[in-house]
Amino acid sequence: MHADGRRLENNTLIEGDICIVGAGAAGISMALDWDNTKYKVILLEGGGFEYDSKVQELYAGKTTGQPYFPLMSSRLHYFGGTTGHWAGFCSPMDPIDFAKRNWVAHSGWPINKADMDPYYERAQKKLELGPYSYDMAYWQKDDPAMLPLVKNDSVIWNKMWQFSPPTRFGEKYRKNIVESRNIHLYTYANVVDIKTNESGSSVRELIVKNYEGKQHRVRAKKFILACCAIQNARLLLASNQQASKGLGNNNDLVGRYFMEHLEIKCAELWLFKPSPLKLYAFNFGVTKARAELAIHSKKQEEFEILNGTVSLTPLDIAKKIKPAIERWNQEDPRKSGNRFFGSYSAAGKDAHIPAWGSNSYQCFTRIEQAPNPSSRVTLDTEKDGLGVPHASLHWELTDFEKRSIRKIYELLGEEVGRARAGRIKLMDYLADKNDHSWPGFTGGGWHHMGTTRMSDDPKQGVVDANCKVHGISNLYMAGSSCFTTAGAPNPTLTLVALTLRLSDHVKELMKNKS
Repeated sequence: MHADGRRLENNTLIEGDICIVGAGAAGISMALDWDNTKYKVILLEGGGFEYDSKVQELYAGKTTGQPYFPLMSSRLHYFGGTTGHWAGFCSPMDPIDFAKRNWVAHSGWPINKADMDPYYERAQKKLELGPYSYDMAYWQKDDPAMLPLVKNDSVIWNKMWQFSPPTRFGEKYRKNIVESRNIHLYTYANVVDIKTNESGSSVRELIVKNYEGKQHRVRAKKFILACCAIQNARLLLASNQQASKGLGNNNDLVGRYFMEHLEIKCAELWLFKPSPLKLYAFNFGVTKARAELAIHSKKQEEFEILNGTVSLTPLDIAKKIKPAIERWNQEDPRKSGNRFFGSYSAAGKDAHIPAWGSNSYQCFTRIEQAPNPSSRVTLDTEKDGLGVPHASLHWELTDFEKRSIRKIYELLGEEVGRARAGRIKLMDYLADKNDHSWPGFTGGGWHHMGTTRMSDDPKQGVVDANCKVHGISNLYMAGSSCFTTAGAPNPTLTLVALTLRLSDHVKELMKNKS
C-alpha cells in the first residue's frame, strides 16, 4: 500500500507494529522481509518515487578536515535511495574485519563472519548476485583464463568481487512494496523528531513533516532507522528535546567513528610481458566477477597494517580518468554522476588495448579507515527547510592509513618481483616515509559507515550486537552506521546482510510477545 504524506489530513496518526525509516537498500530489504506476515509494517520515505531538488536539499551539509564530496550529492533522497546511482560492487567482509586486532584501536565487532554468512547468502538474492561463493577457483571453472598475477597466497591472495546489475531498489521492488497487503509505504514523510517516554527508555512516536506544511505522528512497537550513516546520526542528535545530547548519546558516541574507504591511485604495475590480466578486469554491466589483490591476514598482523585491496586498470585508460574528488564536485547528484560515469565511458572509447593485453596498469587502492573518534558527524547551526539542523562532517585521516598503503605495495612489489612477472613503481607521494600529507587527488568511495557503531559495551558503541540502541528498548539502527570497522569491501552487501539479521531478531521478539 502507498500513501503520499502531502495528501493526508494534517496531524494524521499513523500506527503499526514496526516502523522503518528510510527506503533505501536497508529499509526496503527489511520491509520486504516482512511481506505477507501478520504484522503491519510502516515504511517512511522522505522523498517520492522520483528525484526532487527541494527534497534533495535536506541532505545538504558542511565538511571539514580531509576534503570530501558535497554531502548533498553523496546520497539520493527518494524511494530506492542511493541504489539509484551505485555501481554494484559486492564482496563480503573478511573474518579479520570482525575480529579484535591489537594493532587497530577500537576494532572488534561483537559478532563474527560465521554469524553473518547465512545473511550474506540471503542478501545475494536481494542484490541479484550469483551464488554465495567468493572463492577464486569457483569462478575459474567457468573461465580458466582468469589467472592470478602472483601465486603466493600466504602473502598476496585474490579477493573476489561479484557485480549486481546493479539493482535499482526503487525500480526493482517498487511494485512489491506498493502492492503488499501489510507494508504501508508513506512517501514525503520526513522524520524530524523522535519522541520518547519521560525516562527516555522507549520511543513513543515519530514526528514527520513535508514541504506541503503537513505534520503527522507515527506510532509502532519497534522503530528502525535505516536512513544511511550520516542521516541516522543526524536524526539521533537532532532529537534532543528530551535528551539534551541527543538520543543514544549518553556517552558522546553518536556521530563519532565516521569511516570511509580511502580510495586512491598509488602505483603502477609494469609487466615484463603484456597480459589482459583477465582475473582483474572489469567491464561495467558485463563482468560478473573479478578479483582484487589483498594482503593475507597473518601479514596484516605481522606488519600491523589495515586491510585493503588493489585493483588494476590498463594505464592507457587510467591516465584519461580524472580523480573522483575532481569529477564528483557538484551539489546536484545528477550533474556529479554524469561527470563521474561519463569519464569512464569516454576513457574506454578512446583507449585501444590489444587483445593480448597491456604491459602497464594503474594500481588503485581501497583501504579501510581506522576507527577514529575525531572523524565524526555533528549538527550544524543552520537548519534545513523542515527545521532540522544540517549535518556537519569532519573527515579525518591519519598516518596509519598511509603507512598501511605503503606496506601493501612493498609486499606486492616483492611478490611480483619474486614471480618474475614485472615491477611495481610507487607514486611520489608514498616515497617519503616521513611525509604524512595526502595528495589533492585523495578520495573516498561514498561509503559512509560507523556513526552508530556496534559494541556490547555502551561506552564503546551506540548499538548492541542486535543493532538496538543502548538504553532504548524499541529503537534500532539498520545499515552501515552500525559497522564497528569498515573492512576493505564496498559496504552494500554487508549492510543488507546485517539488516536481514536485524529483521530476524525483531521477528523473534515480536513472536515471543504475541
